[in-house]
Amino acid sequence: MLGLAIVDLRALRWKIGAAFREMSPETLWLICWIFGGLIVMSIVPSKRVDRIFPIIPPFCLLLAVQISGKQNRFRCPSVLGTILLISIFWTGGYVVAKVVSGYRDHRDALVAFGRTVRREMALHHWRYEVLKTNEEGLLLYLDKVHFVKPDSGVIEWNRGNLDAIVVPNKDAPTLIRDLRDAALSQLKSVPRKNEPDGYVLITH
Repeated sequence: MLGLAIVDLRALRWKIGAAFREMSPETLWLICWIFGGLIVMSIVPSKRVDRIFPIIPPFCLLLAVQISGKQNRFRCPSVLGTILLISIFWTGGYVVAKVVSGYRDHRDALVAFGRTVRREMALHHWRYEVLKTNEEGLLLYLDKVHFVKPDSGVIEWNRGNLDAIVVPNKDAPTLIRDLRDAALSQLKSVPRKNEPDGYVLITH
C-alpha cells in the first residue's frame, strides 16, 4: 500500500494537495476510517488483538481501490499473482508461527485451568469466586462476571459463603493465612511465558 501510494505521489510530483483533490469521497472516507482507528487504538491502553481487527477491513478496501486504479499498469497477471502469493506466504507463515509459539508457551493454560475448576465446582456444588487480577480473560474461563477484592474474599470466606477461591500463586501464601480452615488444592494452572506464576485454587 505504501509503495502504491509513493508511485501515485511521484506521478503527481509529490503534490499532496493535488492527490487529495483527485481522490474520490469514498477513498477519502476509507483513509479517515483507517487513521481514526489508529488514533483510537493508540489512546486505548490495552492493545488486545481483537481491538485491532476493526481497521483491517478499511485497509483491505483501500488496497483494492489502489490496485483497481492501476489496472493499466498491472495488466500482466504475473505481477498481481506474485503479490498475492507473497501475501499468502506472509500471512500463512505468521499464523503457523503463532500456533507453534502458542503451544510452546502454553497459551491455553488458563482455558484448561478454568475448564477443570468449573468441572470441580459443578461436581461438588461449591460456591467460588476469583480474586482480583489483571487477567481479564480469567473471568470468562471461570464463568464469572466480576472479580472479588482480597478483603471482600476473606470476609465472605470466613462467613462461610465461599467454598473455594481462585488466586494468583504469588498471593496464595499471604491470603491463606487469613482464610479459616483453608488449604491449597492440587488444581494449578500451567505457567505461561507472560504469566510464570499462574493461578491456584484454594479450598477448605
